Amino acid sequence: MKGFKEFLLRGNVIDLAVAVVIGAAFTTVINAFVNGVIDPLVGVFGTKDLSAYSSCLKGPCAVDATGKVTSGIFILWGSVLSAVLSFVITAAVVYFLLIVPTKRLMAKYKTPVEEAAEAEAKEVALLTEIRDALVRQR
Repeated sequence: MKGFKEFLLRGNVIDLAVAVVIGAAFTTVINAFVNGVIDPLVGVFGTKDLSAYSSCLKGPCAVDATGKVTSGIFILWGSVLSAVLSFVITAAVVYFLLIVPTKRLMAKYKTPVEEAAEAEAKEVALLTEIRDALVRQR
């Protein structure tokens, strides 16, 4: 059980878990939040669908009957804004629900390497005090 606890509290395992969570588990939830909450809030200032926010560079854009842009440079900056909002929200959720509690847990339970380093630091401090006391006695 001790070895399993050490394995779980390693930084690499936590980093991997965070990457998997960001990449997979929260994607649907965050997309639903952005589409259901953020898009309508942004829609107060314009359209309710962020993907409708677009610009045309280099003259007017011509669109054929199928919806394909035939001339001009069509930029869908609303989609980029939606993706950025999704990423920021996902990162905030992962930070506050995974990283912060894990740091607290890791501070509470020290690994044997950390305990040995702490004991060595105390030993060095004690030996320094003894040396200084001996120097003062001379």
